[in-house]
Amino acid sequence: MSRELKTGFIAVIIIALFIWGFNFLKGENVFAPSVRHFYVEYNNIQGLKKSSVVTINGLQVGKVVDIKFNQTPEKRGKLIVEILIDNDFEFSKTSIAKIYSASLMGGQSLAIIPSYEGGLAISGDYLKGEVESDIFSAVGEKLNPLQAKLESVIVSADSLLLGLNQTLTIDSRKSLNRSIRGLESTINGIGKTLTSVNHLLDSSKVDLRNTFDKTDVILENFAQLSDTLVNSNIGLTIKKAQASLDYINQLMEGVQKGEGSLGKFIKDDSMYNNLNNMSKELEELVREMKLNPKRFVHFSLFGKKAVRYDPKKSKNNETNN
Repeated sequence: MSRELKTGFIAVIIIALFIWGFNFLKGENVFAPSVRHFYVEYNNIQGLKKSSVVTINGLQVGKVVDIKFNQTPEKRGKLIVEILIDNDFEFSKTSIAKIYSASLMGGQSLAIIPSYEGGLAISGDYLKGEVESDIFSAVGEKLNPLQAKLESVIVSADSLLLGLNQTLTIDSRKSLNRSIRGLESTINGIGKTLTSVNHLLDSSKVDLRNTFDKTDVILENFAQLSDTLVNSNIGLTIKKAQASLDYINQLMEGVQKGEGSLGKFIKDDSMYNNLNNMSKELEELVREMKLNPKRFVHFSLFGKKAVRYDPKKSKNNETNN
């Protein structure tokens, strides 16, 4: 073999090795039989870089080989990410290429969420792109509305304080200070009152305990009384009392009708008149005994006759001498 042929052969090998090394550094393996290229369009790639890892279900299956702007006028500003997959795993065109944060220290990776519905994806197809919010972005999204509300509250509070400052004159401020001092004195008085009440309660604990003990005894006695009442034949006693009341009612009804001695005494006027006449005669008898005792007690040695009773003189309280 001539020297020129050897030189040419070595040059071809060197060029091939150079091309293979350049592509290898770009993440491409030109000797891999199942190398496929896919494209994904994003509005924001969140710091994704070339040579970033591409995974499927956590397994590394390729790398990001190129990132460039879309040159189409209506899609100007959007980014096209070219990914290379050197694995023969098959998935459909509806699969999603999601950018996610690989760690808290930074660095983005790309994961293909495979779908098996529809036609199979072939090299050169566009996949649907999504971006997963990292923890800081999520916190920022939650804090942004809160920050807006907080700013609004601060502005409102500032306006309120400004208006209050303009409204309160020097005299009003002094009056407000006096009111605050008065309120402080009132609070101190309430505190002293509560302290006195606490002392009073402490001193009354023994009396309260004795009262509660006596209350327990009273309740116990009442319970025993209630047990006695329950065990006693109250129904029979009530029936007897009812029978007695019925008898008394019948007796009173008889008295009202004039039946019996008591009824006749109450209803019949003749007995009343007799008693009245008897009372008058008894009165006259007592008067006569006072005026002429000799008529009732007569003693004489010479046989003098007793004076006869004269109703007129007795009526006029005159003696019958």
